[in-house]
Amino acid sequence: MPVGRTLFAGSPYLGVYLRAGEAVAIGPQSAPRAIEHDLERLLGIRLVRCGVFDSEVVGAMVAANSHGIVLGDDVDAADRRRLEEIAPVHIVRQRQNAMGNNILANDTGAVVHPEFPPETVNAIGRALGVPARRATIAGLGTVGMAGVATNRGVVVHPKATEREVELLHEIFKVPIHRSTANFGVPIVGACVVANSRGFLVGRPTTPVEIVHLQEGLGILD
Repeated sequence: MPVGRTLFAGSPYLGVYLRAGEAVAIGPQSAPRAIEHDLERLLGIRLVRCGVFDSEVVGAMVAANSHGIVLGDDVDAADRRRLEEIAPVHIVRQRQNAMGNNILANDTGAVVHPEFPPETVNAIGRALGVPARRATIAGLGTVGMAGVATNRGVVVHPKATEREVELLHEIFKVPIHRSTANFGVPIVGACVVANSRGFLVGRPTTPVEIVHLQEGLGILD
C-alpha cells in the first residue's frame, strides 16, 4: 500500500516541511534520510534538498505543480539553480509570502488566498500554467494548509462548505473529500505530503483517517 506514517524531526506536520509533486519533493537540508526513502518508496519521487529563505518549513514557503514553482521572495543563486532543475521558478511578492500556505494547486487548477489582488492571482496562474481563483476552505484563506491536492483527488478541512467544495471541484476537476489527519487535526495540508501515487502523513493519524485520505486522494490498494 503506497501509504506511510512518519514524523519529521519529531513533528507530525509533514506538509509544513515538505512539498511533493509528481516527479520530485522539495524539503530542507535537514530532511531525514528515512523520509527521503519513504518518498522514493511510496510516492516514487526523489527529494531535492533546498534552503528556501534559510527556513526549515519549506512546504509552507513553496507552492508548486508540474509546470512551475512559486516563491514569495528571492532565494540565493545556488538554491534557485537547484529549483530551476525541477521547474521554472517564479517570484510573486506579496505580504503573505508563505506561498505554500496560501496556494493550493494541482496540474489543472489553483486556488489562492482571498486577500491576494487580481494581478497576483493572475501571476500565480501564469507561473503554474493553470487557471487560478481566489477562494477559502472552511472560511480559511490559508488554502494550502486547509487542503491537499493531487491530480487524482483533493482532501480538505472537514468544515469546508458545500459552496467551497463545488468551487474546488470546478477548479481542480477531481473529487473533493473532507477529512482530518494527525488524530483530528483539520488542516490536512499541514499534515499530509501526497502525489497521485501515494502519500505520507503524520504518525498520530488514525486508521479511519487513513481510509478517508486514501479515498479522497484516490490512493487505493
